[in-house]
Amino acid sequence: MIYPAKETFIHKAAQALQQGNVVAFPTETVYGLGANALNAEAVAKIFEIKQRPFFDPLIVHVDSRDMVQQVVATLPDIAILCMDAFWPGPLTLVLPKSNNIPEIVTAGLDTVAVRMPQHDVAQKLIHASGVPIAAPSANPFGYLSPTTAEHVAKQLGDKVEIILDGGQCPVGVESTIIKIERDNITLLRHGGIPVEDIESVAGKVNIIQHTHVEAPGQLPYHYAPKTKIVLIKDITNIPDDSSCAIILYKKRDLPFKNIHTMYLSDNGDMRQVAANLFTCLHALDAMKLAVIYAEEIPEVGLGQAIMDRLKKAQARHS
Repeated sequence: MIYPAKETFIHKAAQALQQGNVVAFPTETVYGLGANALNAEAVAKIFEIKQRPFFDPLIVHVDSRDMVQQVVATLPDIAILCMDAFWPGPLTLVLPKSNNIPEIVTAGLDTVAVRMPQHDVAQKLIHASGVPIAAPSANPFGYLSPTTAEHVAKQLGDKVEIILDGGQCPVGVESTIIKIERDNITLLRHGGIPVEDIESVAGKVNIIQHTHVEAPGQLPYHYAPKTKIVLIKDITNIPDDSSCAIILYKKRDLPFKNIHTMYLSDNGDMRQVAANLFTCLHALDAMKLAVIYAEEIPEVGLGQAIMDRLKKAQARHS
């Protein structure tokens, strides 16, 4: 059931977490499906609800530096630099895990993914529950991430008793994930903080091909609608067909009359594009079209994260 994110219902959700139950809540990136990260049986419910493979680790959400100390074993200086610069916000750090964190959270790895969300409701929920919250996106595994409470309810239905409604998520794509080992930083997932911003604070970020899963969102397909997605460079080569749709990253005049057209921003502002991406895909997916064409965008800054999501959505149907 969807509840407005008022104090009464935030405390109701916090009590549910303390009792080992699962709740859905907003963050600045997407809606999360959360459980007490210190309770292995509670975390197992997340995997059951999402039908998520157990080899895919979860992100642990905290509300303070003190809570970070419960989650990680060591905190390198470079991690502190990143926390000072980007927390609260859409940056996840992969660090050596503490013994407090069950193996199910980290998929058996000796590292844990941790971040401090910027959303007021998420922060209040973590504080009220008094525990770190393990939370992937609140959707069936591999499908579109939810950016509104209605998206959660539509995709998960009565599998979640409490959905806190905090409005549309302002960032709209998941967090950037980096792994920190001593003085080395490795990108594990593009997201809401551009790599260039991280490098301006903490130095070179290594971008490599990964042979095994170390963080959420590293599988070759992910974030996909049920409708086939096709990425295109030249939009003039697509059919003007009412059974299809085209997603453009900025408004412009088009020669089409029949194809369904959706714009992610007025002028190509990548923050608007990111914030509107999943909402747009949810709306088009509900129309049961034959194909959704998506215009390729410049892979600079947030554009890297947006194209990562679109490429993985396309890969599901390849």
